[in-house]
Amino acid sequence: MAASEKLDKKDTGTAIRDIIIPILNSFGFELVDMEYKKSGPRWFLRVFIDKKGGVSLDDCETASTHISQVLDVEDTIPHTYILEVSSPGLDRPLKRIEDYQRETGKLVRINTYKPINNQREFFGRILGVEGELIKIADRKIGEIEILLSDIAKARLDVEF
Repeated sequence: MAASEKLDKKDTGTAIRDIIIPILNSFGFELVDMEYKKSGPRWFLRVFIDKKGGVSLDDCETASTHISQVLDVEDTIPHTYILEVSSPGLDRPLKRIEDYQRETGKLVRINTYKPINNQREFFGRILGVEGELIKIADRKIGEIEILLSDIAKARLDVEF
């Protein structure tokens, strides 16, 4: 796609994702999440990475350097932007079915689009995944299954 063609935010986000995933994978990193948005007068590209054992500051610097170089060559982003690469943190978001599978046994906070058993917020331990169903042991109502498509937001909860 020529640099002169105007991309909307969604198309640009998809193009960026398609470019950076192979870069991250080549270093053994996983793309956990990505934000491409305007904040005030500036555009930000925030990339959240992880790897087995966690990511270091050096890992973030390596990813940032290579992502920046390739995005500059590809000219995917039609304006200036600030690139930030970081770890998703202890309370990482869960978005894909693979996220729930990997984090089975851990505490999670889930918000749903619509009420399930008269509640939209759930807090409990991930018991497992079956197809598109996430099974959790909610602290209030016990074991419950939630469809991935019904989840508005989910994050790991920090255990001490």
